[in-house]
Amino acid sequence: MPYDPGLVEAVCAGDPAARDRLLDRWLPEVLRWCLRLGGPRVDAEDAAHDVFIVVLARLPSLRDPKRLPSWLFGITRRVLARHRRQAWVRRWVPGLLPDAIEAGPGPSARAERSETTRIVHAILEQVPPLQREVLVLCDLEDRSDAEVALLLDVPAGTVKSRLRLGRRHFRLLAEEMSLLDGTPAGAPEERGDEVLP
Repeated sequence: MPYDPGLVEAVCAGDPAARDRLLDRWLPEVLRWCLRLGGPRVDAEDAAHDVFIVVLARLPSLRDPKRLPSWLFGITRRVLARHRRQAWVRRWVPGLLPDAIEAGPGPSARAERSETTRIVHAILEQVPPLQREVLVLCDLEDRSDAEVALLLDVPAGTVKSRLRLGRRHFRLLAEEMSLLDGTPAGAPEERGDEVLP
């Protein structure tokens, strides 16, 4: 999705309307990243909130507003890593960190309760992080290799390689968990055009 690099300058100048436009433009995307990359034990809304706390505090340090998407993805990546560490600690040491307060299940929470979604999240969590990022961005968000290369600040060939390895890893894990039964030889993974569910 295109965005206006002048928006960053307006936010840095203290324009509250510009800040609201920036949040309206990027919050849904950051929330999707958090849902898909955070895993089942990370509260995606809480993580997205933390991302924008960092973004608004550090936005004046962004030297090139055209790099906002990759800068924002990098912040999201680091915030999610912190949230995953906290979730891991909560798993083993209950009560050490407060659990998120739930007012009631929202649409995303209800969707995550479906068995297939739970299995897909569990499988994605086992895919190596660099491959998982590319899988989510390319296959779940339908981004092109070139767009993902810009977001991750890596060559397009690296994106293609990680995507191929990530798809293979996902397929093997999915077959182990009986998510994919009897996929014929010559399946899309081998052709390189598979899209995750």
